[in-house]
Amino acid sequence: MANAIDNFNVLTGPQKAAILLMSLQEEYVSKIFSLLDDEEVREISVVMAGLGTVSSNTVEKLFLEFANEISNPGKMVGNYENTERLLMKALPKDRVASIMEEIRGPAGKTMWDKLGNINEQVLANYLKNEYPQTVAVILSKIKADHSARVLSLLPESFAMDVIMRLLRMEAIQKDVLDGLEQTLRTEFMNNLARSTRQDSHELIAEMFNNMDRNVEARFMSALEERNRESADRIKSLMFTFEDLTRLDAQGIQVLLRNVDKDKLALALKGASDIIKDLFFHNMSERAGKMMKEDMEALGPVRLRSVDEAQAIIVQTAKDLANNGEITISDAAGQDDMVY
Repeated sequence: MANAIDNFNVLTGPQKAAILLMSLQEEYVSKIFSLLDDEEVREISVVMAGLGTVSSNTVEKLFLEFANEISNPGKMVGNYENTERLLMKALPKDRVASIMEEIRGPAGKTMWDKLGNINEQVLANYLKNEYPQTVAVILSKIKADHSARVLSLLPESFAMDVIMRLLRMEAIQKDVLDGLEQTLRTEFMNNLARSTRQDSHELIAEMFNNMDRNVEARFMSALEERNRESADRIKSLMFTFEDLTRLDAQGIQVLLRNVDKDKLALALKGASDIIKDLFFHNMSERAGKMMKEDMEALGPVRLRSVDEAQAIIVQTAKDLANNGEITISDAAGQDDMVY
């Protein structure tokens, strides 16, 4: 049986919450529990079960503290800026940066909620370097549809190792879960937040990539007048349909297998002869002939439709590059680009 709690000063936050809840009428406790998430209910319930005897003096001090805090008439505003300002008074700058990156990271109250909101390809790329047992635990804690997509992206032999461990998995001890959560928080979430911070020039380049070409040209011209240096940098970061010349023959062939042929016909309709030759050179004679016939059958097409088709194919190329299936060299043809 747990020891009696007589010292108010040693109470933890969860213990204070548990004692307060146990002092209320059941109808109020049920309402409060309904507002908590499963992880919070679980933590408080575990603490309740292990409280043992709590002295009346301890309960009284807890009530006085609670009443004093909620009776404070000062207005409080909880936001990112105020939180960061308060943390800066108590913690080192790099520690505050780490905490704020986590707060601003993927949505979710618990670590498992946050993992459930991370792109499955990003999560799979991280997990493929972990032990199968660790991956099995993580996949068992996130939603089945998300874990299924992650599992399908792992190397097949590795995925089978994970499945075998899932089949043999028993109840996971709390300290093991806590340790895993801490590792994910420090090694994955913080790195994810740092790696996903986007330079303003990159952001604008991405926006320009998705604009109608006439609108993009107008904005670029205006930007060149105001800030030539930034305009040149944005141009170097932009990746357009014409930039597909930066793919090698193997990359073009992989792209051909992953794009809709109707979209490609429409995209090539408004492309330069260099781009057309690049694609036709990497098709069989029969496939090239059929593509040319499809392009001719389209007749006159709207420029906006061509732009949209080209944007879809450019995005497909970027996705393939992100997945490591193709490489895109820089404008000078030297270094590979990762999108």
